[in-house]
Amino acid sequence: MLIHPDRLFSSEPTQRKIARRLFEEIRTLPIVSPHGHTEAAWFASNRPFPDAAQLFVQPDHYIFRMLYSQGVSLEDLEIGQPAPKNPRKIWRIFARHYYLFRGTPTRMWLDYAFQELFGMQDRLSEGNADFYFDSITEKLHTPEFLPRALYDRFGLEVLATTDSPLDSLADHKAIGESNWKARIIPTFRPDPLVDPDFQGFSANLKNLAELTGEDTSTWQGYLSALRSARKRFRELGCTATDHGHPTARTADLSETEAAKLFRRVVAGTTDAEETELFRAQMLMEMARMSLEDGLVMQIHPGSFRNHDRQLFERYGRDMGADIPRPTNYVDALRPLLDRFGNERDLTIILFTLDESTYSRELAPLAGHYPCLRLGPPWWFHDSPEGMMRYRERVTETAGFYNTAGFNDDTRAFLGIPGRHDMARRMDCCFLAKLVAEHRLDEDEALEVARDLTYNLVKKAYRL
Repeated sequence: MLIHPDRLFSSEPTQRKIARRLFEEIRTLPIVSPHGHTEAAWFASNRPFPDAAQLFVQPDHYIFRMLYSQGVSLEDLEIGQPAPKNPRKIWRIFARHYYLFRGTPTRMWLDYAFQELFGMQDRLSEGNADFYFDSITEKLHTPEFLPRALYDRFGLEVLATTDSPLDSLADHKAIGESNWKARIIPTFRPDPLVDPDFQGFSANLKNLAELTGEDTSTWQGYLSALRSARKRFRELGCTATDHGHPTARTADLSETEAAKLFRRVVAGTTDAEETELFRAQMLMEMARMSLEDGLVMQIHPGSFRNHDRQLFERYGRDMGADIPRPTNYVDALRPLLDRFGNERDLTIILFTLDESTYSRELAPLAGHYPCLRLGPPWWFHDSPEGMMRYRERVTETAGFYNTAGFNDDTRAFLGIPGRHDMARRMDCCFLAKLVAEHRLDEDEALEVARDLTYNLVKKAYRL
């Protein structure tokens, strides 16, 4: 077998037995995936995924960034090509370098999919690369491996995509108008319209004006256009927004000050400080709108995005060159929390790439303000070690119930079950230790396990 039935459980016998019992009770609970980057088009068309390389390698920056770091060129992987000319070659390159993923969560996610979905028993290598490629590609063209069939097979209850306000959402509409009863919903990601540094920002404002009929050259018209876009998303089931700002900074400008700043943004005359101030004000405006329309607000700060300038200029965004940086929350969020922190009808889910903030800033903030919840370990820390560090540093101050369950945040659709399996096992591992140390009774641990797996995420995201 590629994966061991006791993987991730403690090597200490008492804790391992408790973790087994807890996990068995939650193992088959439905998967709720409230934040990710899969594509609604897959389910609207329900066409087969083309081949193993296009399914596993090309869309997943966890994979190709590792290969790139070891000298594999993105040209050889045909990254950015909508229809690669030689997918078998891409797969062979991947297989030849599979050893690079030893000890990483990516390896566990992949082995889970290879064994549980495709029945593989031998580890992927250069020697069996063609067997893997042919076996996976053949199965992908059977009815059982069509996107909708896999959605049902995975036990998904809700799957959220991440979408620009400029997206037509035609694929979401097509899913809703079909006879298929799955719940696939959009998430409102306004970065292209609230970040003046975003590529094409000026053109994006004009496109928003065309979509909404509002005058986005004025401050009030701009805000009205964003409200209109949010309404369109909500009509298609959206329950959350998502904000990928460089920092967590917020601001509370007067209407006059905000309008003056916006005029400078539209004119393209802001400096770096004013651009950051505008992003900070827009987090305040998004929170205000969330209090009005009920959308849950997610803030994902702290990434220096597209750090590799050459790669960005050649391939565009999201090529695996995003790097974590230190992030301040206590001071940065103060203006927003002064205004909305005690609102019980507002939910703001905070994420971090700066683990030093867990016990120093985030847990104390979420352990006090009614509007705040802590998102799960994210991106670089979506790993067994990252999950354990999170529980150890957050629980003592924020408890379990000021956290928001788990989300997989993935572009790799077939990686979803493996990611949730890992999170469930790590939560059971942590809870088993508390039970073994007589800090929690096992019946309480089981209730917490169910909540962390299913109930908290539905409550936090209003699903």
